[in-house]
Amino acid sequence: MSFLELQDIGVTLGDTAVLNDISMHVAEGEFVSIVGPSGAGKSTIFRLLTGALQQNRGTITCNGRALDQTAQVFAFLPQRDALMPWLRILDNLTLGLEVQGVSKGAARARVLPLLADFGLVGFEGYYPAQLSGGMRQRAALLRTIIQARPMQLLDEPFGALDALTRMQMQKWFEDRWQAARWTTLLITHDVREAVALSDRIYVLSRRPARVIAEVIVPDPRPRLGHPATASAHALEAQLLGILLNQTGDDI
Repeated sequence: MSFLELQDIGVTLGDTAVLNDISMHVAEGEFVSIVGPSGAGKSTIFRLLTGALQQNRGTITCNGRALDQTAQVFAFLPQRDALMPWLRILDNLTLGLEVQGVSKGAARARVLPLLADFGLVGFEGYYPAQLSGGMRQRAALLRTIIQARPMQLLDEPFGALDALTRMQMQKWFEDRWQAARWTTLLITHDVREAVALSDRIYVLSRRPARVIAEVIVPDPRPRLGHPATASAHALEAQLLGILLNQTGDDI
């Protein structure tokens, strides 16, 4: 049974049809990516899952039951780190837990043992502006993971980083994901990132978005830190070909 399943989802905002009969699923412990043209509605899917938006038709189930928008199922990491600039890093890390009613002391007790694994030891008292982009994104990811939700939603979490930092963060994340096997749904514009990190990849059409391809990534892990295989290159080319065959100017 899939942990998460979207079946025949349709969303219309005003006079604009955004999603058209979207169906996809994510198994427990699976890493699934969504790629598609800009403006296709990828982030709209996350808005549905987090309760910010309601579909016009279709069903969303979690563990075989209709998704309860009040249930704390998803931990969401947006495109930018969204750290509070006036709070020190440790207080940023515990903020999500405190909002859930966890005391500051208990929240810190859960965060502190993980600082080393996220490369943040010694930076607890720093403000976000004093950290590099990669360190801020690691802090944002720790803040997301520490909430211990069943599933992670990642909306282009590395997109704002420079190319070198992005590659380093992808490798760092792959290592941690392999150890923890978080159930993960990733939105990305980067087909190479999708191929490197995912078990499966959904490709969306232009708006109104529908699923036009579902591909399995066959290469064993770990993938990053090693030369890309011929099958990885072929899969990247396949995905780019699908995207480029979409009509219009934007990808």
